[in-house]
Amino acid sequence: MNQKLYQELVDREKERGLLSSLLELAEWDESTYMPKKGGPLRGEQKAYLAKKQHALLSHERTGELLHELEASSWLKEHGLERANVRGIRRAYDQAVKIPPRLIEELARLSTPSVEAWTEARRLSEFELFEPYLEKMIALRREVAKALGYKVSPYDALMDLYEPGATTAEIRPLFATMKKEIGSLLDRVGKSSRRPRGEIFERDYPIAQQENLSKLAMTALGYDLDAGRLDLTTHPFCRGMNPGDVRITTRYDLKDVRDGLFSTIHEAGHGMYEQGLRPDQWPLPVGKHCSMGIHESQSRLWENMVARSEAFWEFFFPKMRELFPSALQDVSQEQFVFAVNGVERSFIRTESDEVTYNLHIILRFELEEALIKGDLQAKDVPTAWNEKFESIFGMVPPKSAMGCLQDIHWSCGDFGYFPTYTLGNLYAAQWMECARAALPALEDDFRRGDFARLKNWLATNIYVEGQRMLPDELCNKIAGNDLSPEPLLAHLRRKIDRFY
Repeated sequence: MNQKLYQELVDREKERGLLSSLLELAEWDESTYMPKKGGPLRGEQKAYLAKKQHALLSHERTGELLHELEASSWLKEHGLERANVRGIRRAYDQAVKIPPRLIEELARLSTPSVEAWTEARRLSEFELFEPYLEKMIALRREVAKALGYKVSPYDALMDLYEPGATTAEIRPLFATMKKEIGSLLDRVGKSSRRPRGEIFERDYPIAQQENLSKLAMTALGYDLDAGRLDLTTHPFCRGMNPGDVRITTRYDLKDVRDGLFSTIHEAGHGMYEQGLRPDQWPLPVGKHCSMGIHESQSRLWENMVARSEAFWEFFFPKMRELFPSALQDVSQEQFVFAVNGVERSFIRTESDEVTYNLHIILRFELEEALIKGDLQAKDVPTAWNEKFESIFGMVPPKSAMGCLQDIHWSCGDFGYFPTYTLGNLYAAQWMECARAALPALEDDFRRGDFARLKNWLATNIYVEGQRMLPDELCNKIAGNDLSPEPLLAHLRRKIDRFY
């Protein structure tokens, strides 16, 4: 009887998974190939799919099935099934609190909102995006109120991306990071050593950059038979299921770093999605643990691997083959130093490992103020510039290099940004564990062999899905709670090495 109830719950989740995958596909197409005039209907399509998906999840029958299964002793003997029921319960409890109207409005608004943001970013005119941002903030405040919270409405939104995360825990963690990063930047400022930044101001033909991206992502382990790479304004990853995971990138003719590291970052996300258990899709055990854990995969490959000296021992000769004129007078050591150079900059996605988390701290502080109502949409450009100056000591020359640079707010993804820094922290902790478990890992990288690391991640992270909460997964792998120290130690070693 219990097996029958469980199967009914699974069947409902699989139907919802089909709707979810179609929604993901619609969003991928919207950002890549959809013609401009397709926007109005796409908004309605997304609203319809979101409404149907929400109705399935919040249906009273789902609640009845969960209640009956949780009341039985059957789950005690079935760990995997117990994890799935726990994950569905969490999603159900959230869904029943949010009115269907809100789900539809958010999905419908996202298409014109992204379109307005794209144009506003292109022209650097915040006023074009302001009314959409104002509406999106209002809707997300409603979501936070519906979900409920103990201290800050921002906690309710963060919990959607990182279960259990609260401003009370994040704020002191970020304060520590901010202080320590400031000390590292002081050390860089006092050093007489500087990388050759002009290396990245040369011509890097797009066709060769495309070849470079495909070479890098396939070498790391991204499966093109289960995915693809396309162009977009803001790189992202969309996983319809483990057999169809699509990533995007962008290229800068004068800076090869943008396309290369964007591709590697998204390939990290993509490999996680491709490595989830297909036999459990779309159940919780077949889904990613959290966005902090997801970001740990992208940041690990982007920073811990692709900025390492061992990686470039293998990869730099291939770079010189693709860009002989741009790199003819550049040594491998000079290139690696330039890739790891530390400098205050305006754009988050182009920032170095040391300053990156300062960009996240800025967004965290502004987002919380927006959701609490302490900051209004119309005041965002001024608030952004003032806070940026206080943290970085300079003011963005235009909104496209300031408050309009990220796509997240146009999609309503308030609460997502902190997961980037959590991802950096997890990534450093995972790499410490991987190096302890896999002797001579850097020797693998020098040979262009990344299989052992990917297999370790697959075994310890990918296949676990949502069997555990993020803090439980961290303790299982690392033997302790998430800590800033592994990342700070990594950054200190980097500063010691190059500066």
